[in-house]
Amino acid sequence: MNDNATRIGPAMATRELLGLPNRITLGRTVVAMAFAVVAYRVGTPIWLFIAYPVYWLGDSLDGGVARYRKQETISGAVFDIVCDRACAFFLAGAFLAVYPDVLGPLALFLFQFGVLDTMLSLSFLLWPGCISPNYFFRIDKPIYKYNWSMPAKALNTGGVVISLVLGHNFGVMWLAYLTAGALALLKVVSLTRLLRILTGRTPALPSA
Repeated sequence: MNDNATRIGPAMATRELLGLPNRITLGRTVVAMAFAVVAYRVGTPIWLFIAYPVYWLGDSLDGGVARYRKQETISGAVFDIVCDRACAFFLAGAFLAVYPDVLGPLALFLFQFGVLDTMLSLSFLLWPGCISPNYFFRIDKPIYKYNWSMPAKALNTGGVVISLVLGHNFGVMWLAYLTAGALALLKVVSLTRLLRILTGRTPALPSA
């Protein structure tokens, strides 16, 4: 489906923007952010343990619905990326209200997710015909594998959250630093590979 509104017309562009996948993205973002605000105000972890599953499950649901209904669009992918960052930063604020001692590794995570991962996630726009990062394996399998495969997605947020909770409760904050630092390094390596591909110094390895 083409996302260029000048080609598909305003009516179809409006239907794409207001389609069910985007409504799910908006809904899960509002709900997750609302729970994050409650967690921040109340300062108890139970609301965080509700907010994160809403964020993660909703993030899987909107993409699944888009694929099932054949409604994947470039605008929807960008909207999803933006909403992921909004959720992550709201939840990070709530996380600090509940666990103030995790500031260091959490700040490192936010840098890699909010800056490095955002640059990587939006790089699919450089390849016409690639409608989201989920299809980046058609461009370069290594970058896709370490950033948007299911294990990579789980580690990018869930792994960090778990390491932060363990660090706070069991005094192993080094684990949280190690996890966030490893992810930041992975993003730097991935961005370096991306730049080398774009400049022709490294050949892309699309999935067969």
